[in-house]
Amino acid sequence: MAKFDTKFDRYPFSPLPKRPVYDWPNGTRLAVYVALNVEAFEFGRNPGADFTSMPSAPFHRGYAYRDYGNRVGIWRLIELFETFKIPVAVLANSAVFDVTPEVLEPFIKRGDEFVGHGRTNSERQIDMEEDVERAMLAEVRDRFVKETGQQPRGWLGPFISQSKKTPELLLETGYTYMMDWFFDEQPQWFRTDRGPILAVPYPSMELNDIPAIINRGASDDEFSKMLIDSFDEQLDQAQKHPLVCAISLHTFLMGQPHRLRQLRRVLAHICSQRDRIWFTHPGKIAAHIAGLPQGTVAKP
Repeated sequence: MAKFDTKFDRYPFSPLPKRPVYDWPNGTRLAVYVALNVEAFEFGRNPGADFTSMPSAPFHRGYAYRDYGNRVGIWRLIELFETFKIPVAVLANSAVFDVTPEVLEPFIKRGDEFVGHGRTNSERQIDMEEDVERAMLAEVRDRFVKETGQQPRGWLGPFISQSKKTPELLLETGYTYMMDWFFDEQPQWFRTDRGPILAVPYPSMELNDIPAIINRGASDDEFSKMLIDSFDEQLDQAQKHPLVCAISLHTFLMGQPHRLRQLRRVLAHICSQRDRIWFTHPGKIAAHIAGLPQGTVAKP
């Protein structure tokens, strides 16, 4: 009989009910953040599904579909975030500063957090040699510093992709937390050969519009219900232990008129409980965890 090696030592096992309890900075137990993916694609490379037939070169339908997000969708979303006074984490490809820089200007003015999200969404880290990946991480960091005046502390790989050395390379190039690993509803320390890096919860499989709507075929009504039900349940569960509720949106999906109307209802529902939550950025969540007394969140 084959013997399977089940050892994985990047982070320790820790059952949620047995962990120390702490509050978020405003005294609440549920931290909520909205992650807005703002992306750029190389024409001629497959950007992903376009809801129609099987994509084929030059993939113009998928490219045009995503270009709609920067031309139309994002402006509607910015207006919505302004209406509800919601902070946003902008998960941006650095190439957006080359092709459509004006879409990022409102978020810079708002003081929103910028999270590194690769150069473009036409490449994946798992396909890169170590030196190439290291150079890419530094290139994105430097471009964000130049354009926003701040060094990005967080990272989410395009396609939520990592190589075996990504966590080490992130620390080496100045990032302090990553969002690629969703294994908990609380931030957790993740072991690297250079020391610990924080894994901040990100809805890579669940409350992320692309997997829900495109991959799993959830209707717009179903996705909205998922967002509201998850928020309500986490709000109740947070009475026992602090949690993070993260919502991931893409401009070309949620900026569509029919989905925007659904999203407006979702955000209105969440904001109706504003005195019971901490609306924030993932970077502020990471900073709060790093400042807790030693041992509150176990390190590997």
